[in-house]
Amino acid sequence: MAAPAEKLADSLSALKELQDKGVVAIRTGQLSRTHRERLLKAGFIREVMKGWYTPTRPDEPAGESTGWYATFWSFCAEYLSDRFGEDWCLSPEQSLSLHIGDWTVPKQLLVRSTKGGNKPTQLLFGTSVFDVRLELPPAGDRELKNGLRIFNLPAALIGCAPGQFTDHPDDLRAALAMVAEPSDVLRRLLGGGRTVVAGRLAGGFRNIGRNEIADQILRAMRAAGHAVHEADPFNSKPPIIFAAREISPYVNRLKLLWASMRAPILQAFPAPPGTREDAAAYLKHVDELYAADAYNSLSIEGYRVSEALIERVRSGNWNPDNDENDSQNRNALAARGYWQAFQRVKTSLERILAGENPGAVVRRDYDAWYAELFGPSVTAGILNAADLAGFRNGAVYIRRSMHVPPNYEAVRELMPQFFELLQTETEPAVRVVLGHFVFTHVHPYMDGNGRMGRFLMNTMMAAGGYPWTIIPVERRSEYMAALEAASVGQNISLFAEFLANLVKPPKAAAKQ
Repeated sequence: MAAPAEKLADSLSALKELQDKGVVAIRTGQLSRTHRERLLKAGFIREVMKGWYTPTRPDEPAGESTGWYATFWSFCAEYLSDRFGEDWCLSPEQSLSLHIGDWTVPKQLLVRSTKGGNKPTQLLFGTSVFDVRLELPPAGDRELKNGLRIFNLPAALIGCAPGQFTDHPDDLRAALAMVAEPSDVLRRLLGGGRTVVAGRLAGGFRNIGRNEIADQILRAMRAAGHAVHEADPFNSKPPIIFAAREISPYVNRLKLLWASMRAPILQAFPAPPGTREDAAAYLKHVDELYAADAYNSLSIEGYRVSEALIERVRSGNWNPDNDENDSQNRNALAARGYWQAFQRVKTSLERILAGENPGAVVRRDYDAWYAELFGPSVTAGILNAADLAGFRNGAVYIRRSMHVPPNYEAVRELMPQFFELLQTETEPAVRVVLGHFVFTHVHPYMDGNGRMGRFLMNTMMAAGGYPWTIIPVERRSEYMAALEAASVGQNISLFAEFLANLVKPPKAAAKQ
């Protein structure tokens, strides 16, 4: 009789065969009942709904949603293909979100199919698929994106509901800006005699400054005998000027996001007290806060550090290989890296307090901060020096977040634009809040984004005369919820208010 470990190994082999084929959505028939029961009990798979499973990590805590959010899109693509074959397509509204690079996990994924049941199918963590019985767009209006059947961009713009333009103006403007030339849009408008849609799209293009495209749509429709009345589908003018040749949805969305978030930040955040005259006193105060800053920032990231470890790291009296009190080398290496990065950030602070543009200083120095943050891991042989060069080269997911950071190719477009916005921003409060939020929203590195975001936030605090501010680990849940609201719902007010409540009045800071 085989031992329990051998039986589990057999079941894991069966699971591995499926994973080697790229299977994420596992049907009942793909694993025997015995294998399913063993793998479920051991935590290697979990049930999504009756008859469907997905792989998971056995060490993942109960109620942990990260693994599900990371596999959501792949699971849905496989599940829908198994259920409907090729007879399905995401809604035009959801298709537009994917075209502009927004892979946020929706609460409800809307799907069209001629076999749709007109009812929701509940998945994990409050997510669901709602398949509506509708005719699909013509084959030429569809495309495949990461296994998902979606409307192509011209068809999605034509097919989306008018309310999208007012409910999600930034997304729709970014989608319109992706159209460099209107031939594909016009072909579909003329073929269907879509006069109302033509007037709406012409108004939308004119709203973002693409007057030539708007005029082409109107001329072509009228030349074909259609009476078209242009109507602006947006409720307001765009907060930015769209560059004539900039069609990157990532860059345009970031610029729109930044512009739209400025007002609520300025409303929530205290007015800047101004640059401190005594830079030496400010830096001395920052030094005094190091231990508390390191403890809270590292603890937020899940490291277990003690005050004793922090003090040993500060004094240089540390050895992660032989430290009897701190058996986990990971914690000691992280603490040492934080100390080194903290010293490097202080040199940036000196230039900022001397009057240099804070965005320009951070743009020049942030890679040096990152190199120091993980330098001890390179010395210990855990990382290669090349791992610290440049941005990530793969996908990354944020624990328990429905926000999916942009793909690594987009990061290379987004970061230069981020630093340009930071450098030209005139309001210190906006630099503080969006400096942190946008950096962590883009998530340019595989690890260390939170620590880097908080360093960046505090350099912007110093530039505006605000005190160096520690985010307490005790308020981690509130902190992460505020970031989630900004990332998923574009509600920056909660995060701005959260940080504003942590900023001490200048008089109170001066007395310390």
